[in-house]
Amino acid sequence: MKPINLFLLLFLQLSFGQKTIPDVIEQFNKNSVPYITVEELKGTDDVTLLDAREPEEFKVSHLDNAIYVGYKKFNAEKFLISFPNKNTPLVVYCSLGVRSENIGEKLLKLGYTNVRNLYGGIFEWKNKDNPVVNMNGEETEEVHAFSKMWGKYLLKGTKIYNKNKK
Repeated sequence: MKPINLFLLLFLQLSFGQKTIPDVIEQFNKNSVPYITVEELKGTDDVTLLDAREPEEFKVSHLDNAIYVGYKKFNAEKFLISFPNKNTPLVVYCSLGVRSENIGEKLLKLGYTNVRNLYGGIFEWKNKDNPVVNMNGEETEEVHAFSKMWGKYLLKGTKIYNKNKK
């Protein structure tokens, strides 16, 4: 490999590696759904938590009392039936807040009026020492990290990349 190519590759890796959760959100989100911070969410009692990740991620862990709505297979018709009150306070989250913004946009288009996107997602929640639960409702340190690239933003807890490997 030529020295210039090696330098460029190293520079790009270091540049990407220095990004923070706010950098990722700024790069990938459109700010189309209002955010709620981890601290604000902790001070809120009457809210419905919606997990917009894939089933294998939800099964590893999720926020306590979260309802799985998914991402790729999000079903708007089913959601409308389950939540007919469009004023229900809804907080959508995923790993970092990118997929949840997309689901939040869909909810807003369906006419829901009180939709928020959890800033930094489950990663920020766990990074700030908040509990997550497994499918049995038991606290766990495991969090599905989605991929090695995204997993570097999960600073606390045990990273799970698929159901059998850490």
